[in-house]
Amino acid sequence: MDLGTIDKPAGHKLLNSSTNFEVHSSSTSQSTATMASPSAGGSRSQETVSATHDTEKALFQRPDNVRHDSVSSSLFSPHVASTIAGEVALTPTHSNATFTPQLTNPHSAMTAVTPMASGPHQAKNSIKLQNCVSTVSLGCELKLLDIYCRTRFSEYNPARFHGVVMKILEPRATALVFRSGKIVCTGARNEHDSYLAARKFARIIHKLGFPVKFLDFKIQNFIATADLRFPVRLEALQQAHGQFTSYEPELFPGLVYRMVRPRVVLLIFVNGKIVFTGGKNRNEICEALDIIYPILRSYRKN
Repeated sequence: MDLGTIDKPAGHKLLNSSTNFEVHSSSTSQSTATMASPSAGGSRSQETVSATHDTEKALFQRPDNVRHDSVSSSLFSPHVASTIAGEVALTPTHSNATFTPQLTNPHSAMTAVTPMASGPHQAKNSIKLQNCVSTVSLGCELKLLDIYCRTRFSEYNPARFHGVVMKILEPRATALVFRSGKIVCTGARNEHDSYLAARKFARIIHKLGFPVKFLDFKIQNFIATADLRFPVRLEALQQAHGQFTSYEPELFPGLVYRMVRPRVVLLIFVNGKIVFTGGKNRNEICEALDIIYPILRSYRKN
């Protein structure tokens, strides 16, 4: 029997042609040596066959080891290890696949969220100034017909109104000019725009030749709106606060609430919208909302 023709174990492949040549040459030389000395007996031939089998087994198991290492290194690459979810991420430290756990902070991926404002703060933030009414005195008598004829964007109809209606575009405002020299400025959205508009109206009249002075400027009325974001039972509110309220839905859909302190009038609608009027400054509007909010909260519709 030729020892060079011993079948290899199943599933093993040769690394390359040189390895195949070395295996055959070594097996051929050992078989030749065994054939040359037949007097050594059967025990020596069995030892030679077992040694040859061990050599071939060691040679043909090497590709599997290499493939196993490559698969292990690909499975535990840093990219794959980074996809492992949890508090501990495994990262290989050397080729023997020995891992050390690395603790990660679970809060590092969280984003800060601004807490939602409460109901009163939301209502106070929804306050918007819609109109600011101010008055000023020019300190002289005015000829309204002369002002009407020499200015643009003005209206004068004595049969309907005893004053000249003047308008400017920047800031957008309207003035009611009277013969006594009083001016009522309306349409501005804040105090600064109202003051600036009153100064411009006085400047226009001064250029017409009147001895104008800018006296006693004062904010007379703030008109603002707010949104409670919940419906209100106006009938129950009118019954409980009858001395302060007036509600006739056939004539006007809103409830009129006359507050004593601060002296502000509120128009309250069923959808939770409020119109403030009569306030002299912003603080009175905010104070009125702080007072009325818990009252309206108790009459919220379910």
